[in-house]
Amino acid sequence: MRRKLSWLMLFSATIVLTGIYVAKARATSVSGFVGTTVAMARFGEIDVFNQLPRNGNVWLSLQKTKGSSDVYVQSNVWQPKSIALPNGGTTGWHTHPGHSLIIVTAGTVTAYEGNDPTCTPTVYTQGMGFVDPGGDHVHLLRNEGTVVASTIAIQLIPAGVTARRVDAPDPGNCHF
Repeated sequence: MRRKLSWLMLFSATIVLTGIYVAKARATSVSGFVGTTVAMARFGEIDVFNQLPRNGNVWLSLQKTKGSSDVYVQSNVWQPKSIALPNGGTTGWHTHPGHSLIIVTAGTVTAYEGNDPTCTPTVYTQGMGFVDPGGDHVHLLRNEGTVVASTIAIQLIPAGVTARRVDAPDPGNCHF
């Protein structure tokens, strides 16, 4: 019985390791991109609502979480196009377990969405901001310019989740 159990455990471990290897082999690679955590803090449940009347309109803001959250401030840098990086720095295809608010602080960042069959780029330049909804939102960010690009991202994810970035396979919609 012990021998059968040992073989079963070895077989199971082989299947799991093969699955991990195949998943990593299908993921797209990061190139010319570095992300650095500037700060991190744990928050309890968040329940904040603000409104402000303005010019006959109302501005509303709502942030609500159930359970604790980890909030990260992330500095991201992409290298420009070069002989070594003919397409510029790239994050590779990925997603996040929570949403991010992103501010472009230098250069230009081009975003591609995994669910866009036309692979239409969205270009963000210095001073612009955008939201990454996270979850099943697979995307890729590149620097297609000739100068270094950088962003600051504020990420909100469930507390204790160690993988703030989840690599994803190439969805096949962008041919670059």
